[in-house]
Amino acid sequence: MATNNRSRSAILSGAKIVITEVGSYESNMLDIAARAEVSRATVYNHFSDKEEMMLSLIHSEILRLFELAKKAPTKRDALYLLSTEISKDPALRKMVQTDPLDIAKFVTVTDHPLWTLVKESLIAIFGESAGVVLHWLIGQIASPLSLAGSAKQADQMARAL
Repeated sequence: MATNNRSRSAILSGAKIVITEVGSYESNMLDIAARAEVSRATVYNHFSDKEEMMLSLIHSEILRLFELAKKAPTKRDALYLLSTEISKDPALRKMVQTDPLDIAKFVTVTDHPLWTLVKESLIAIFGESAGVVLHWLIGQIASPLSLAGSAKQADQMARAL
């Protein structure tokens, strides 16, 4: 089981590296396998296709961000961490350049289980203000903030909450 989890984690890390290099659309399972240092068969043992792997990557990123925010000592710190992670994420930066349709699809709030996870995670941290926080963070995907901008806006958001 541990080897299985390590392989899956390596594949998702490899996918993020490939997306950072060429974007989501141009990424392929062979390059992802090479970056993950696993065989293509191993990738397909974990994921039936690229779409399933991408959804799994998004899921793991949501969980990673939620864990970071949950451990923050204050809501302001949680806001700052989420803002900087989204604003500096190289895979998101590349996708904004190369895959605008995918980005548009990602930022359209729907009833998809991943959006449910995002909403529930934000509600757990920010309560009734989760909707405002969600829209603030979505805006940073297309218009990332500098570290100073993240700090300033996190301060403002924390005061407003």
